[in-house]
Amino acid sequence: MDQSLLAAMAKAAGLEKALAEFPDDVAAAAQQALDNAGAVKFPTDPRAEPWPPMRAGVGL
Repeated sequence: MDQSLLAAMAKAAGLEKALAEFPDDVAAAAQQALDNAGAVKFPTDPRAEPWPPMRAGVGL
């Protein structure tokens, strides 16, 4: 991965300190995110929730 792209992604995510301390880990996470970006399914109905409402007692 291009280092300038990695630095820009880390900055956008607020991970500059993590990039400085753990560059290999941040690069691996960024690559994994890029590889799986196409697998994210967006709901066609804007009112649809991708998970159940988060209320106590629901689904327990």
